[in-house]
Formats: sequence, structure tokens, C-alpha cells
Amino acid sequence: MALTDPLGDMLTRIRNGQRAKMDSVLSPASKLRANVLEVLQREGYIRGYSEDSSGKHKALRIELKYFEGEPAIKHVARVSKPGRRIYSGSRELPTVRNGLGITIVSTPRGVLSDAEARTQKVGGEVLAEVF
Repeated sequence: MALTDPLGDMLTRIRNGQRAKMDSVLSPASKLRANVLEVLQREGYIRGYSEDSSGKHKALRIELKYFEGEPAIKHVARVSKPGRRIYSGSRELPTVRNGLGITIVSTPRGVLSDAEARTQKVGGEVLAEVF
């Protein structure tokens, strides 16, 4: 069965893994997923990720992060979906929880957080929001 939204699948695996208090979760590997995980790691929402090739297909092992027993990610949601793409300019990028969270944006300069995209004055597709 083909996945229609691979990024949404990875975000759901992270959400479910944190609710189950898992140390790490596996997700099929792709460049977009790795770039989104890089942003999450830079912003401090996950401990890290690595490529896991122990199975038949390449996968990404995502090390989840907790603070005093609570997940570091309280909310993660896909904004731009396959049926409805959401694009935003650098000035119109949405803020999450008055700047306490981040918006992940796919730009011509790569996948960036909303703060990085505003600094570089570049807009793009709003992929997800995290806080």
C-alpha cells in the first residue's frame, strides 16, 4: 500500500511514540523526512536521529526527547496536506503559541524553521507546526 502523506506518517509515529513513552521510533527514510528531523533536532525537540539499515529498506531511527518525564513535543500537526497545500511568504509565516513553538517550512534554501526563514527573508510551503 502506498503512503499518500509520508511526512504526516512520520509525525504520527513521533506523536504515538511519545505517548507510549518510547525511547526511539523508526520511520522509512527519505531526504525530506531527514531534513525535517534536522530542524527538529536543531530546535531541541528530539535528541537526534540516525539512519538504520538493519532491515530490508533504509529507515530513520528517531531518538525522542523527554523533560521530567513529559514529552518535549506537546503538539505536532501537519499544516500543508496532499489535498490542500499551504504556502506563505516570509512576512506572513504563522507563529505558533506566540513564538513558543516553531513552524517548519520547505523553502528554496531547504527545510527551515519559521525564525530561520524570516531571517533569510524566504517563504515556502508550511509543512508542520510543533510546540
